Amino acid sequence: MKPTLMKPDAPAEPVTKTQTITVAIVEDDKGIRQSLEWLLECSSEIKLVASCSTAEEAWRVLQKAAPQVVLMDINLPVHSGIECTARLKELLPTVQVIMITVYDDSEKVFDALRAGASGYILKRASPEQILQAIREVHAGGVPMSSGIARKVLSSFRESARASASKEEGLSRREQEVLELLAKGCSNKDIANKLSVSIVTVTWHLQHIYSKLHVRSRTEAAVKFLSHQKGR
Repeated sequence: MKPTLMKPDAPAEPVTKTQTITVAIVEDDKGIRQSLEWLLECSSEIKLVASCSTAEEAWRVLQKAAPQVVLMDINLPVHSGIECTARLKELLPTVQVIMITVYDDSEKVFDALRAGASGYILKRASPEQILQAIREVHAGGVPMSSGIARKVLSSFRESARASASKEEGLSRREQEVLELLAKGCSNKDIANKLSVSIVTVTWHLQHIYSKLHVRSRTEAAVKFLSHQKGR
């Protein structure tokens, strides 16, 4: 039986004023889903745009709702959260997916990251930790444990070396964007450092993902770092 997410005693307040982040939930457990809905609706910096209980519903609803961030349960019925994430990244390439799991299951979390997720949190996380993960991923961060990060790095190192020549196909500007991304810079930071718009950065990232055959910031950064170490 899945645990029930505890509700905070009072609405969580944002640390700083930021633009509204649109978020969707994909969770089959009604109690947890409603708790997450309540938490997000209490936050002035977040707008809940959709709440789904299955992958099939998410594929249908989220394509129209177009959230910036999705809280995704790993263990969905019929089609798993991992399958759901992979398909959503095809439908909405810029969406950032945070996996929600009961246990720190490295294999499942790793598979989710390979499918295009940008991080994960545990269901026992506090309300503020959940909100912080949303803020972090929206800012270009990758919320995950060091153990999972090492596993991801190890897995992609070999494939990165094999496809190292593909990096040579990047334009000079794309290489600059990729280098800053690998340093942990958000899209806004990259735009400021290169004196371009955030739209331009997003456009460059999509070209980088296509050329490197990756689906997320995590994979792109890992490939870059692995290639640098292999030189």
